[in-house]
Amino acid sequence: MARYLVTGAAGFIGAQVAAELLARGDQVVGVDNLNDAYDPRLKDWRLQRLLPNAAFHFERLDISEADALAPLPGLGPFDAVINLAARAGVRASVRFPELYTRTNTIGALHLLELCRSQGIPKFVQASTSSLYGAHNPRPFREDADISRPLSPYAATKGAAELLCHSFHALHGLDVTILRYFTVFGPAGRPEMSIFRFIQWVEESRPVVMYGDGQQERDFTYVDDIVRGTLAALRPLDFEVINLGSDRPVTLRALLQTIERLAGKPAVLDQRPDAPGDVRATWADISKAGKLLGWEPRVDLETGLRACVDWYRAERAWASSIATSD
Repeated sequence: MARYLVTGAAGFIGAQVAAELLARGDQVVGVDNLNDAYDPRLKDWRLQRLLPNAAFHFERLDISEADALAPLPGLGPFDAVINLAARAGVRASVRFPELYTRTNTIGALHLLELCRSQGIPKFVQASTSSLYGAHNPRPFREDADISRPLSPYAATKGAAELLCHSFHALHGLDVTILRYFTVFGPAGRPEMSIFRFIQWVEESRPVVMYGDGQQERDFTYVDDIVRGTLAALRPLDFEVINLGSDRPVTLRALLQTIERLAGKPAVLDQRPDAPGDVRATWADISKAGKLLGWEPRVDLETGLRACVDWYRAERAWASSIATSD
């Protein structure tokens, strides 16, 4: 039985990773500061599904505060740290760059220091496809130039990647960095297009779309992301690996599929391009196949149907979650 520290354990991906670790018989110490970056009811909904498990221990703390991590050594020893805590999202990072720096960069540094001081052998760092910016050819390969981020969000995640490599080089820490591509699924983040589009269509509210709708995203279902994240716990020395669907879809096409699944049309509210957004993402996932034996299994429509079903089941409170910028 292994024991893992999972940060961001009440977050969209973190809660799913913790649940899968528990399901396979591992022990999990989950940490989260339960901030109000988006409606805390979503975080509470996810957390309440973990707390009844005796193999799950939860600590409310902020990884950006070094002193707050003091209780963690006493809850180990840990076989690995899976860092899924983050301030996520491009548009909010333009408004609050300092918050993003504290969590995404300083927080990662504190966890790397924890691994060094406690002899934790493995560190898995969640990163982002936003790092590829606008200048790289598609599909994006892991060896592409990431020196030109378009948002503070991408910049802070890139800085965390550099820190990861320095700890690997200096201290021999086994590090796997996973660049996630537009993760979606039930109980997802409400500022993401899929949650917003479903809520707005279901409630007959105007659907805000930035730009012309021809922006492309490599939407990846959360269950596939969880499988890839757990596969990355194996010893890999130091690697950066894309996890994506390898099937980019325009936002217009995404909305059309949601309209069909919901059985009602959208009322479109077209807006100018959002600052910091990349035009298109597309993952080259050949490295994930080679090193992790991983490939996506859930297609977009199947995943969207699960999202619509979840929304309808939780509509009594999900309809009131704030989804505006």
